[in-house]
Amino acid sequence: MARILSRAAGAAAMAGMIAACAVVPESEPGDAAARVPEASGTPVPLPRPIDVTFPEQQDLPPARFAYDGEMTQGGWIRGTAPVGTDTLELNGVGVPMGEDGSFLAAFDRDAGTVATLVAKRSDGSSASEAIAISPRDWRIERVNIARSSGGPSEAFMRIRRPELERIGTARARDTGSTGWRQDFIWPAKGRISGVFGSQRIYRGEPGSYHSGIDIAPGAGVPFVAPADGTVVLAAPEGFSLEGQLLIIDHGHGLNSAFLHAQRLDVKEGDIVRQGQQLGTIGSSGRATGPHLHWSMKWKDARLDPILFTGPMKGN
Repeated sequence: MARILSRAAGAAAMAGMIAACAVVPESEPGDAAARVPEASGTPVPLPRPIDVTFPEQQDLPPARFAYDGEMTQGGWIRGTAPVGTDTLELNGVGVPMGEDGSFLAAFDRDAGTVATLVAKRSDGSSASEAIAISPRDWRIERVNIARSSGGPSEAFMRIRRPELERIGTARARDTGSTGWRQDFIWPAKGRISGVFGSQRIYRGEPGSYHSGIDIAPGAGVPFVAPADGTVVLAAPEGFSLEGQLLIIDHGHGLNSAFLHAQRLDVKEGDIVRQGQQLGTIGSSGRATGPHLHWSMKWKDARLDPILFTGPMKGN
């Protein structure tokens, strides 16, 4: 009897252990319900793929330079760079371009016989074109005297250095003017008393060449803007050599300077239009008589103004 009770007690104990194991959950029923969503019967739509279309690479047309002008020492060209040109250079010097690819470039008085345009294009290619530059027969005067020895005094250079700095700063400005696109007119008409490029040779030693053209109609005669531009320097107080000096930016690196004025009628920052009066002709600064010295530069190249205007007519 005791053995039967003992077996019954053992079975009861085993049943209790099994029951205990069955009622210990891993988590609360409420938590499990929160983690398992009920099926709605409606399929969840998948994200639609994004339609990305990349434009096809368009091949650039063959490179072609289009230009005309005065392809000679002291001359210039205006033209259009090949389609797709990002940067343009002339003999390694950057050439500004308009949004339409239009440009102006020019050749120094002492330019060599060939100038090279190089266009770097948006597809990584480049194109170049060699331009033949014709030499000029400059007016050279040979004199049998020695060139003055020594240089300017330090006292003079203390005055001159700030003037040269102002001139250099003014000529380096590009105001966005579009006067460079125009056909230039003469700023004044009268006797030509000095031509561009003329030079003296002192017993075989070259002197400085004349950097502009001198027009001598008489003192007090008005002079006008040869093309649209912006006044980047006006010195009514007078510089040591140039006297009353005016510099106008025509855009794209091209500028005009007018020396020895009697009076200036415009000031720095003024926008001037072709034919507008700028001042009157005089003999201020280092001048032997009343005249207008008109000089032009593109970048560092000195240019002959008569190649922009053509010969003077109706004088």
